[in-house]
Amino acid sequence: MKVLMIGDIMGEPGRRSVARLLPKLIANHSIDVVVGNGENVAGGFGITPDLVDDLFDLGVSVITTGNHAWDKKEILEVFPREPRLLRPANYPTGVPGRGSYVFTTPGGESLGVLHLMGRAFMPTIDCPFQVAKREIERLKTQVSAIVVDMHAEATSEKMAMGHYLDGLVTVVAGTHTHVQTADEQILPKGTAYITDIGMTGPLHSVIGIKKELAIEKFLTGMPRRFEVASGPVVFCAVLMELDATLGKALSIERIRVVD
Repeated sequence: MKVLMIGDIMGEPGRRSVARLLPKLIANHSIDVVVGNGENVAGGFGITPDLVDDLFDLGVSVITTGNHAWDKKEILEVFPREPRLLRPANYPTGVPGRGSYVFTTPGGESLGVLHLMGRAFMPTIDCPFQVAKREIERLKTQVSAIVVDMHAEATSEKMAMGHYLDGLVTVVAGTHTHVQTADEQILPKGTAYITDIGMTGPLHSVIGIKKELAIEKFLTGMPRRFEVASGPVVFCAVLMELDATLGKALSIERIRVVD
């Protein structure tokens, strides 16, 4: 099974890049499942019902989110009825939506997708490590292969999760920090890992935001309304080949295309 995971898709430039590149990648690499992080697709902050549909139409199989999942209030009604749209599994009980999903390919292979969010420098929610074990036990009754989107700020927390789940899941891939890391690897027990997939959004920016606005906030410390930058776009993703029967990763490859 071949799985593509796309990093945080930033605003209209990111959506445009996905529209241009994703169909070619699917065709050229015979990709079976596409997991895309969509928490920034609506102007950099949140996701709307229409944009959920747009991402699915573009070929994304499962959408993950993160701390910006709730920025657009109209999305609250979508989470309970669209199982392919995930919020972090470690939000407290009663929060709309779900944190995991089992996707079945047209060829009949199944893949579990688990979405977690870190707590270091992030909102204080339930422990992602304890929730991960609980969710994995449940998913393992249905599938052997599981990919994890670990949406977190601290590289140490992402690395800890990778080693904690090594051999229990097939992939642990980080999102949220928008900068692709060069540490893709297969961990000792067979789990593919990367600290951050990177952003799909404006190249000449500060993590997708107009650089002038970000610099001004750093210089003054004053609140500033951020806007998504324009110009060339960088498409960041990881392509993995998995043994869906054994639940092990065979390979992981970074993709970074300036579009």
